[in-house]
Amino acid sequence: MPKKALENLTESMFYVLMALNHAPMCGIEIAAFIEQRTEKAIRIGPATLYTLLAKFEKEKYIREIEVDGRRRTYQITEKGTKAYSDEVARLKRCIADAEKEGEFDDV
Repeated sequence: MPKKALENLTESMFYVLMALNHAPMCGIEIAAFIEQRTEKAIRIGPATLYTLLAKFEKEKYIREIEVDGRRRTYQITEKGTKAYSDEVARLKRCIADAEKEGEFDDV
């Protein structure tokens, strides 16, 4: 069975939606939020970021709410919030399953 578009989010996708779930932001603010939240473990370059933003906009996960010169501000939509929440729940299930198996006994 083929997967639906964006059924499981990549790590970069997850953090972009996390940023926009926090507040409307422009690209530079999203990148800064992700670096700060992950303590610089994840850095998203402009090409990756703007590719994801275009994909999310096409899928109606986000919408552009303001344009000021080249600066574009995005806001997460209800569909995007649901996708983010679903991914959080999926990841929690994965961790819970690993904990049941004792995967974290040595960690």
